Amino acid sequence: MDLLDEDTINTAATYASAAGEVHLVIDATGFLHDENQAPERSWKAINVAALGRAFALNAIGPALIMKHVLPLLPRRKRTVFATLSARVGSIGDNRLGGWYSYRASKAALNQLVRTAAIELARTHPQAICVALHPGTVETRLSSRFARQDLEVQTPDQAATRLLDVVERLNPQDSGGFFDHRGETVPW
Repeated sequence: MDLLDEDTINTAATYASAAGEVHLVIDATGFLHDENQAPERSWKAINVAALGRAFALNAIGPALIMKHVLPLLPRRKRTVFATLSARVGSIGDNRLGGWYSYRASKAALNQLVRTAAIELARTHPQAICVALHPGTVETRLSSRFARQDLEVQTPDQAATRLLDVVERLNPQDSGGFFDHRGETVPW
């Protein structure tokens, strides 16, 4: 699936639903940096192309996944759509600044999740649509930025924690933003 190609997202959603009812979807996509792009430390480093790329990968791509997956969820059963956001996308929790493209694109993703959850509840009363913060995980995304004072989890630990959080969610939690401990993250 290519987040920048809606046809591939639609194909993946159609393929998944052909195998049976879809009850759990976890969008584990995210982009912070690569060899061509790094998080901005100052507004002086804001670049139109980098900002657009971060929004395309962190907000628009997941929104297209929601567009094609949410209608496939069973209407009368507990189902969950969760997407990985990031605590740095929290406006209320931002005390450090910087990382403009990543923060803003994850904040946009949070708004998209909240908005989709409201619409989803109208037709799927048992459905849950949430944003999840996995914590710091040993991946290429976080490896350059993990500090010694952070709790760094293996991918397996993070997945287990997130699945535990998902298991405890109920329809009243839909539209929320939760961390890997199940605690609410401020918008």
